[in-house]
Amino acid sequence: MKTENIDLSPFYKFAGEHVAIGIHAIDMKGKTILYNKKMREIEGFDFEELADRSLLEMFRFDQHESTLLQVLQSGTPVFNVKQTYWNRKGQEITTINDTYPVVEGDALIGAIELSRDVTTLEKVIYQPLRKYDEPITFSAITAVSKSMRKVIDTAEKAATAKLPVLLVGESGTGKELIAEAIHWAQSSVRQMYTLYCHGTDGTIIDQLGEDIKQMGDGTIYCERIDLLPLSLQEQLLTMAEERSRGNTYFIASVGEDPVELITSHKLLKDLYYFFSSMTIKVEPLRSRKEDILPFVDDYFSRHRMKVGSVVRGLDLEVTDLLHAYDWPGNLKELEVLLDEITSMLTTQEIITVDMLPYHFKLKTNLNGAQNPEDFIVQSTTELLPLEDYLFEAEMYYLQKAMDLHSGNVTKAAAALGMSRQNLQYRLRKIKKNEAQT
Repeated sequence: MKTENIDLSPFYKFAGEHVAIGIHAIDMKGKTILYNKKMREIEGFDFEELADRSLLEMFRFDQHESTLLQVLQSGTPVFNVKQTYWNRKGQEITTINDTYPVVEGDALIGAIELSRDVTTLEKVIYQPLRKYDEPITFSAITAVSKSMRKVIDTAEKAATAKLPVLLVGESGTGKELIAEAIHWAQSSVRQMYTLYCHGTDGTIIDQLGEDIKQMGDGTIYCERIDLLPLSLQEQLLTMAEERSRGNTYFIASVGEDPVELITSHKLLKDLYYFFSSMTIKVEPLRSRKEDILPFVDDYFSRHRMKVGSVVRGLDLEVTDLLHAYDWPGNLKELEVLLDEITSMLTTQEIITVDMLPYHFKLKTNLNGAQNPEDFIVQSTTELLPLEDYLFEAEMYYLQKAMDLHSGNVTKAAAALGMSRQNLQYRLRKIKKNEAQT
């Protein structure tokens, strides 16, 4: 049999689904048509969730930050673009992307992105909330909210008792700061090792064992043990039980309620029992917004000492915006925002609204209602036909209404001022139209 007569499509499909690089392809309307297994692991979505949704709705970046949309508009490939964003699971993800236009004949038919997940490497090189020149102690944590004062009080007791600790909270809430403060409260000479559990590398537990042998006594912080496959969780449990009999101290974190994680088979029950001697829940920033300004003040203080700037604070309008925003990325997102703002400072003492990044103004709706062109994927080219534009605008608006009411058609219809039957008819019409295209 000659090779050229073999149908290669099953092989291409298998390779695309199992390759260790994320693949995401969209058509000319920004609709997802290819989304492989690795990309699902990175971003946390299923293909079905993306199929009928706007690319800009699903991810927390604007049109100018999306390399897929840039390539769709320009027809020119872009290479080695690093993107950091928060995925569906609330995890901060960093990828390096190569994005290409897809051409059939002489016509541009879409764009495809190849993403390398460098989240773990990025955490080793650059760790938000860890850019301090001295060890993190409880006194260095600036939080003033009642919930965080309770967290610190419990953590201090855990440090005294030297019991394993489980930190529970969303990504970016500062769990690693609490872990480090517990470590330094016990000793100023012991080493601290952080095990990043993102990914499925089967050798990381073995490598941890080798590193512990070289490190000797110290603290092992296992970040997000719920992201480890259960087989690796079993290995971690065995190692933790063996090492904890000596002078090795273990702290771990999870991103959700541990009982729910156990029920959904994402967390090994025995591993939870090992760490649950002291369970400390760290609330998300949206539930303790009184911690925002102390964090900002501390950041500016360190910035003045580090680079000699004169920045002192925020004006009232910016303060109100920070308190009104929900901070899905928690303190990490706030720190990244401050990094971006201060990178442009010269002699300014007060941060004003005009100094905020454009993407943050969009997220806080500072610019008011959306401009008509915001519905149009290719806004830098000629306008869409009116019928196509109205279809995109209706699809976007109805989907936003459904999202706001968690998919409840009755509530969404009431908010839109239409009957339930009318809304169902429009949604079916949109899906039918999309299926035909």
